[in-house]
Amino acid sequence: MGWKEAAEPVLTRMPAVRRPEGHVPFKRKLAWTAGILMLYFFLTNISLLGVQSGGATDLFGEFRAILAGSQGSLLQVGIGPIVTASIVLQLLGGANLLGLDTDDPRDQVLYQGLQKLLVVVMVVLTGLPIVFASGFLPAQSSLQFGGLTLDHMQVQLLMFAQIFAGGILILYMDEVVSKWGVGSGIGLFIIAGVSQRLVTGLIQPTAGGFFYDWYQIITGQVAVGSVFAGDGLYTILFQEGHIIALLTTVLIFAIVVYAESVRVEIPLSHARVKGARGRFPVKLIYASVLPMILVRALQANVQFIGQIMSSQLGANMPAFLGTYNANGQPVSGFFYYVAPIYSPNDWMWWTGEVSQAAWMVMIRVSIDLAFMIAGGAIFAVFWVETTDMGPESTAKQIQNSGMQIPGFRQNVGVIEKVMERYIPQVTIIGGALVGLLAVWANMLGTIGSISGTGLLLAVSITYKLYEEIAEEQMMEMHPMMRQMFGKE
Repeated sequence: MGWKEAAEPVLTRMPAVRRPEGHVPFKRKLAWTAGILMLYFFLTNISLLGVQSGGATDLFGEFRAILAGSQGSLLQVGIGPIVTASIVLQLLGGANLLGLDTDDPRDQVLYQGLQKLLVVVMVVLTGLPIVFASGFLPAQSSLQFGGLTLDHMQVQLLMFAQIFAGGILILYMDEVVSKWGVGSGIGLFIIAGVSQRLVTGLIQPTAGGFFYDWYQIITGQVAVGSVFAGDGLYTILFQEGHIIALLTTVLIFAIVVYAESVRVEIPLSHARVKGARGRFPVKLIYASVLPMILVRALQANVQFIGQIMSSQLGANMPAFLGTYNANGQPVSGFFYYVAPIYSPNDWMWWTGEVSQAAWMVMIRVSIDLAFMIAGGAIFAVFWVETTDMGPESTAKQIQNSGMQIPGFRQNVGVIEKVMERYIPQVTIIGGALVGLLAVWANMLGTIGSISGTGLLLAVSITYKLYEEIAEEQMMEMHPMMRQMFGKE
């Protein structure tokens, strides 16, 4: 008996959101999407019962814009378990260890059930150390709850139950959006988190807000110093002035929108209907920016392990693995070198903001660049192959739609060979470009201290959401278009 036969009774019984029968009107899709978005914001503002006020350390810190959720809330783990489960499945699928055929309906059900089971496991593996490892999410020593007095261990169990419930909720919220709404829940949650931080970074009436800090500078409440002699220029460009951060944010918006519009268009014509023509676009960022979530999530998991080891081993942690400062950040060793660059203060050693030697900083920058560029390309390839965007799957889709490439025989193999001229190369180039842009944005900083990857994701997902909404509106006005897009 293979693993599929043994696991089938469990995987096929995993709860699932029912798929809609037939076409879902556009207005209803928008209503579902808006409803889930409101629920997401609601859950991120519900604090965990039993947490001590102050002293908590956000293990996901700089990755929060990508992993969504909110520190100390019901959505503490965010989309981290979903993304980690996707990484595991992509690696297993890429190595052909699962033996699942995604064209087979039975295997599709098994794949979806396996993904949900892995998400549940990842929620448990992520939530346990957050609650029970010291210092990350400190619990109250006792708590009055429903007429009962809970001791410290019981409070921790209550906190874990809340985090577990939040992790399962966000899993099914994502599924509701994917089946009944517009776009994907993961993309929606990333846009929500990044947009919130971006708006806050512009208008918040406290230190760190762009307009507030400039008000402080103009009124002389912040001493900038000499621009040409001293650190005045650095302050205006990188610190209170936020000039470089603003320029980087605007440039990232412009570059991503431009890159989304750069494409190779392969002409198509209908095999039976004369005059019916179309084009298949192979975009520069063909795999989208979403594979970057997988790359950054992998880095987040590595840093997560390092912080857990540091909290448990303390001074007994081997020096080659890393040493941590009072803020829980690695300052040397393996975990320092593989930590992503988060801001200009992480690498501009000549400003005095960095305690490490220049050679250590350059090694860290080089590793981050190499990891993001190579990881972006590799995960983009995995993404294309596992989401049926590769040459073979694309050729089948074109063939099934009744279209063909003018000047070529109407044959799946012929179409596949044409697609192989463009898709693999564009996938690798686009993935590497996105990785390079993400590191560049992190090194220069952005408004609201959003990570470069988070900003790239938000812009790209918003652009694709706009395209999907336009497509939905077109199909709503012209019902026959639904058959062409395969929505019926």
